[in-house]
Amino acid sequence: MKKTWLLGFGFFSISITWALYNAFVPFFLEDYISSVAWIGFFMTIDNYFALFLQPWIGSRSDRTHTRFGRRMPYLLIGMPLGALFTAIIPFHTGMVTLILFMVLMNLAMSLYRSPTVALMPDITAEKNRTRANGVINFMGGLGSIIAFGAGSVLFKAHPSFPFIAAACVTLISMFILMRFIKEKRDAPGYVAQAEAKTKISFKGQLNRTTILLLLAIFFWFVAYQGVETLFTLYGKNEMGLTKSEASFSLTFFSLAFVLFAIPSGWLGSKFGKKRVIFIGVAGLLVVFASVPLINSLLVLRILLTIGGLFWACININSYPFIVSTGSEESIGTRTGMYYLVSSLAAISSPPLLGQLIDAFGYSVLFYCAAGSMLIALFCVSMIRHPETMNRSGHGDTAVNS
Repeated sequence: MKKTWLLGFGFFSISITWALYNAFVPFFLEDYISSVAWIGFFMTIDNYFALFLQPWIGSRSDRTHTRFGRRMPYLLIGMPLGALFTAIIPFHTGMVTLILFMVLMNLAMSLYRSPTVALMPDITAEKNRTRANGVINFMGGLGSIIAFGAGSVLFKAHPSFPFIAAACVTLISMFILMRFIKEKRDAPGYVAQAEAKTKISFKGQLNRTTILLLLAIFFWFVAYQGVETLFTLYGKNEMGLTKSEASFSLTFFSLAFVLFAIPSGWLGSKFGKKRVIFIGVAGLLVVFASVPLINSLLVLRILLTIGGLFWACININSYPFIVSTGSEESIGTRTGMYYLVSSLAAISSPPLLGQLIDAFGYSVLFYCAAGSMLIALFCVSMIRHPETMNRSGHGDTAVNS
């Protein structure tokens, strides 16, 4: 697991960069754009790149074989470029240069995001991947918490400081990964996969299990993205909370997720990924369905804390599950598929739920989220992908459907 913690620095840098980007770039856009809708559109550029570029990059990395490995070349190109364009965003001279720097930064991040994620299953045995995913998500969550805590202090000192700091963290993380992660040495099946030179297609990966799992991922991300985006407005307009009370309440969800990331990975490894995901989806369904029935801030925060635990059960185990349903040669392709459906949900959910709120009021938000989780639960229940348990109680590789 030592390699997993070292790989976690890649996720740590990505999380810090995105957290700072999402927190402070809207302030720059506000200087030139009065429409909140347009600001929101420009802030979702990353999802459009994730929709088209990341699946292609992930699949391409499966077929890349260099002296640095399959994934590392993309990190060695993307991370320095990402650091550069992140650092220069605050030094824009107008709206055109600001948008240009944002696009370039998002393009650079798209070059190495999928390959970084795919490195985890590359260097980790299947039975340990849920625990490893818990570790790297813990590192990512820690990065976000540090970004929000230190970022505001740095931004107050000078608007450029958070972005320069994020760029420095990215470069340091790249050197750590380059120094300690050697794909040809650390990835057990690297040599065999390189010699096989198998061409992996998206269509060829779409068996029954994969389709059902991708549908489940889409629908639980529809629920999650919609709630995350619109919750503060719900708290203010439906429950009568102040803006600070509503925004601070989301901290309970996020903190519970980070703290339960590693335990949920252990549970998935011990009892099976599908079982833990099913419990997480069912639990979050109940939480979302319960929120409209309460009007106490304390109870709301307790529910959100419980919801964060269930979300960890889902999120930590879902990526290793989608990888485990295919061959080792398809890890990058399946990483791209994961990002494809989650990005589709991120793009479609907030405006769709926003329209429903306009038509029926804010109370519909959590009922729709619960309904989306119900569809996800049905999809998970239809998956027939048994995970055998070895003598130590850890999930072993399952038979492909």
